[in-house]
Amino acid sequence: MLDDALELLAADGPGLRNGNTTHAPMVAEALCALGRPEAVIPWLERYRAGALRRPPRLEPIDRVHWRSALAQEKRFSDWSAFFADELAEAPWREVLDRWVARFAPGFCAAATHGVIRVGHAARALGERESPRRVTELADALASWASTYQELPTARGVAIHPAAAPSVAIARVAVVPREQRRFTGTIVSSLEGLSAFPDFAPVIGMLDAERDPSALVAELADVFARVFLANAHDTLTALVFAHGVTSIAALANLLPHVSEPTARASLPFAWQSACGLYATFGSRPASTAELDPEAVEDPQSVIDRAIANGDEHAIKLAEACLSSAARAYSPAFGAAAGRALELLPPA
Repeated sequence: MLDDALELLAADGPGLRNGNTTHAPMVAEALCALGRPEAVIPWLERYRAGALRRPPRLEPIDRVHWRSALAQEKRFSDWSAFFADELAEAPWREVLDRWVARFAPGFCAAATHGVIRVGHAARALGERESPRRVTELADALASWASTYQELPTARGVAIHPAAAPSVAIARVAVVPREQRRFTGTIVSSLEGLSAFPDFAPVIGMLDAERDPSALVAELADVFARVFLANAHDTLTALVFAHGVTSIAALANLLPHVSEPTARASLPFAWQSACGLYATFGSRPASTAELDPEAVEDPQSVIDRAIANGDEHAIKLAEACLSSAARAYSPAFGAAAGRALELLPPA
């Protein structure tokens, strides 16, 4: 079903008529991961009404000077062709490892949609290799490249020693409300961090010298708790959903990239999710115990997410359930349930 869905999406570009990023291939993969492939085509038939066609190619990406083509959304098709060539010449895991390492400083690109799409594509290829899934990886990497964005980074200037995520998150300064620069997109708020000097040291607050899988599990739990502490309306639910789904994307990448690439990516995954918290949050993640009995049954979460139909509701439900399967925390089920209360049905 996933290959059929990706074939259906082959002519679509990375954007929607409403100016947002398409979630179609990510949701298709997420629904399959949730064990609900029969829901894919009905969901796509509705969602694709807002899709835009792929933009035309402009000029080839130079293999030596590729950095000059970063962050140019009009170059999406050029980047897609570039990665198609890369994937034709080397195994997909080798290409993935190379470019995740290069793009990691831009983890926040397109409000993390770039890395999230790459994570879904990599997991799909890990399940089964096919030409259409390889093409989707090329498009996913192109999405990351064409929207590339870095956050202010200052290493070695942290006031506190590096710590575990649950401790470090309480030390992250949030932008005062009167200084926030939201102009309608999450990206605009992240861009505003360049005028907030207290954010740059965040990159060094995390103790990243531990097992990557264990650390990603801790990050997932912390940012699910950040969601619970700060999501109170549709906008904040959307914002803090990306804090969870971007960490889940890194978890999807870990089995397919080298340990050096995984370790290099961890501080930027942390920094990116902290950027969302600093620009939209007000309360750190709660360390209080959550009642496991209050957590909704996974199948009920899946059914409600599909019935809701919002792309973020589906992707967050899948991210929470897959994170819980890796390392259980009641925060995951609670976050998925809260999102379904806040996100209006599509």
